[in-house]
Amino acid sequence: MMRNIVARTIFLFSLSISFCLYSQVPKPEDVFGFRVGDDFKLADYGQILDYLDQLAEASPRVISAEIGESVLGRPMLLLFISSEENLARLEEYRQMNEAIARAKIDEATAREYTKDSKAVIWIDGGMHASEKAHGQMTSELAWRVATEESDEMKKIRDNVIFLLMPVMNPDGLDIVVDWYRQQFGTPFETTNPPWLYHHYVGHDNNRDWFMNNMPETYHVNEVLYNQWYPQIVYNQHQTGPSWTRIFVPPFSDPVNPRIHPGVTTGTNLIGTAMSNRFAMENMSGVVSHLQYSMWWNGGGRTTPYYHNMIGILTETSHATPTPRFYPPDSVPKIVGHRRGNITTDGTKIFYPYPWEAGESKFRQAVDYMITGSIAILDYAADRKEELLYNFYKMGRDAIESKVLEEFYAYVIPYDQWDRGEAVNMVNILRGGGIEIHRATKDFSVRDKKYQAGSFIAYAAQSFRPYLEDLMETQKYPSRNEYPGGPPIPPYDLAGWTLPMQMGVTVDKITDPFDATTEEISVRAEIEPGDVKKGSYGYIVSGRENGAYNAINQLLTAGVTVYRATESAGKIVMGDFIVAGGHEKVQDLARLTGVDFTGVNAEPDVSKLQFEKPKVGLYKSWVSNMDEGWTRWFLTEYNFDWDTLHDNDIQTRDLSEFDAIIIPDQSSDRILNGHHKGFMPEQYTGGMGLEGALKIKQYAQEGGTLITFDRASDFVTDQLGLPVRNNVRNLSDKQFFIPGSLIRTDVDNTNPLAYGMQEQVAASFNRSRAYSVLVKRNKGEGGNETTVQKGPGPDAKVVASYAKDDLLMSGWALNEKRYIGGKGAMMRVGYGKGNVILFGFRPQFRGQPRATYKLIFNSIYAGSISGDVER
Repeated sequence: MMRNIVARTIFLFSLSISFCLYSQVPKPEDVFGFRVGDDFKLADYGQILDYLDQLAEASPRVISAEIGESVLGRPMLLLFISSEENLARLEEYRQMNEAIARAKIDEATAREYTKDSKAVIWIDGGMHASEKAHGQMTSELAWRVATEESDEMKKIRDNVIFLLMPVMNPDGLDIVVDWYRQQFGTPFETTNPPWLYHHYVGHDNNRDWFMNNMPETYHVNEVLYNQWYPQIVYNQHQTGPSWTRIFVPPFSDPVNPRIHPGVTTGTNLIGTAMSNRFAMENMSGVVSHLQYSMWWNGGGRTTPYYHNMIGILTETSHATPTPRFYPPDSVPKIVGHRRGNITTDGTKIFYPYPWEAGESKFRQAVDYMITGSIAILDYAADRKEELLYNFYKMGRDAIESKVLEEFYAYVIPYDQWDRGEAVNMVNILRGGGIEIHRATKDFSVRDKKYQAGSFIAYAAQSFRPYLEDLMETQKYPSRNEYPGGPPIPPYDLAGWTLPMQMGVTVDKITDPFDATTEEISVRAEIEPGDVKKGSYGYIVSGRENGAYNAINQLLTAGVTVYRATESAGKIVMGDFIVAGGHEKVQDLARLTGVDFTGVNAEPDVSKLQFEKPKVGLYKSWVSNMDEGWTRWFLTEYNFDWDTLHDNDIQTRDLSEFDAIIIPDQSSDRILNGHHKGFMPEQYTGGMGLEGALKIKQYAQEGGTLITFDRASDFVTDQLGLPVRNNVRNLSDKQFFIPGSLIRTDVDNTNPLAYGMQEQVAASFNRSRAYSVLVKRNKGEGGNETTVQKGPGPDAKVVASYAKDDLLMSGWALNEKRYIGGKGAMMRVGYGKGNVILFGFRPQFRGQPRATYKLIFNSIYAGSISGDVER
């Protein structure tokens, strides 16, 4: 009896110490001054950092680490939350988890590790900053997991290492919070800013997960695929289907066949567990099997699938701190859209507990997000050995080719059209956890010889689904709303094959071969270019994207640069001829990998001189991701550029710009912008007819106007150009290409295509195809043979979609009939100037590196001393 009393006393004393200790850990409201999710309240990133620093300082169950900086220099914070005992052994668990993920250990060791190790779970918030709740709720989630003493939370801390990324886009969080605070109490309280909520890419920060163009993506991917390898990656979003509360998996069809079926079924299991928890906590409005699929690679929760990880997306409703009311008598009979409709009468498997509408508050969104997060953590704690072993087993299946095609390796030859982009592609793969080797000696495969410096990606690795998906073509399954009906668009893209987009040659090798190699453990460095000094200057090939970066820096330094307009001897049409620049070229060769071949006398070849071009970039007050990507592109390659808002177009002297770019945007948005009353007055209206007239005058007086995709329709209409968009009025049933790669033929003797390969992949996303309008001497069906032919329009096709075999990767309907042989890029003379129309986006999401030079050359055309070929 006495022993029981003593034991009970010790237990109560221990509980008292624990309560005292964790009651001293601050809650978010202690720092913010309000509860997370309160009406009209948002914490900025400084407040969130302050709170998380205090949390980590006060709780031995929390470790915070800075994993890098955002594009604007804000720290990116990652929290590790677990028991004190687990955190003391953090590196030991990381190493075991890495061994499980890489799946090179034997079965017995894997079983031992899955028993001894902990489940690693990643949850993030704050990626899409306009979806305001998830970047706020993570502070409360961290506090609850660190401090709650329930049996469930103790179990979670004992069995899970919780990686919490509180804010994936810290710059964007402050942009949106500042805007909300400024507009609070005005009619524009619930609007979003008229600029992107990521400095460069806005919503596309969730489209960068294999390219790693943005620093935020790169830093997170290093943690996910090269350091910690979580079994579950939970990506929070907040665009819930109307009249519901939250979307959870299972997802809609189709699923990419390169994803291990264990990932698909595991995702379904966890989504169902989340739905069950919501149901048992009487949280209605949980819907599944709508819109979002498991096909596309490149999103925060989709890229993990190809790494044998379970990726969870939720889309929670109510993204603003301002309350709303939904009349209960107005609940629609169906929620969803043409990717899937679900009735609201409670008879559907994937919507069994419909929301009855009424008052909707920001705090409710926070509660749904936290409940869903704890459901995942609880699942992982209960089934941590199963999660870990399945992770290992899927990796072994990839290594042993049990679910994928049999082959031995991909070889990326040293000899490339653009060697720098081959290295960039290697780093993209390595950033996603792919094991890459570099040959240290020449080797042969059958009769083909490969030079030392070639890269090899062996098939036998656990992340092989990722490797194969990026290197191979995609064949999206044709899907229609009903038999014979219009196609159902894919969620995001249908095709994205990396070597095609980047113009990199890759050889797929089926048989084993021997090669002496070294593994690329961090990043493949671009090999410094050769510099052979000449007393006059240098010849630089126009093939490599890096050359344009180097040339821009030489032009900035005042070095004279020409472009060869013919081939002669060792000089190829399109090569750069650099007069001098001796003090610069060594550093530029090292930084860019570009070769500088010396010449002792001015080359006797036809050439044109050009200056450093100044670029004007149109920026609507309707935030536009394509503008952001173009701005990033211009910055990356050291162009001098300036933003042109609507008022600038209308009032500035545009002749100061050698080229003006209008990025992809609808004609209505360019012309009209936001309607009055929809945004604060200074952000309403568009370029208007006044701006369109200024653009017309700019081209007439000798300017170079460059337009991408939809903006090309705007310019052809406003300037009355003699070209026609052949697919403009076609229905989806007639013609349909959603986010695919289309074979495109390039006239690389045209100055606008210097340095280009003769055939490339154009990123076609419901894009354009052009024909030149020519007067026909016909009447009533007969030919007017005696009538003289008039002069044709001053228009020339620079690149055209192939006549046959157009689809390279993705999905296309009737492509040959409607765009085969039609113009993908055109130059149209206009007065003294030129309009350069792109029917597609040559810089789309920073992926199609093989079409970058079309932009470079178009910009340079505006600063050349002499006539561009017309």
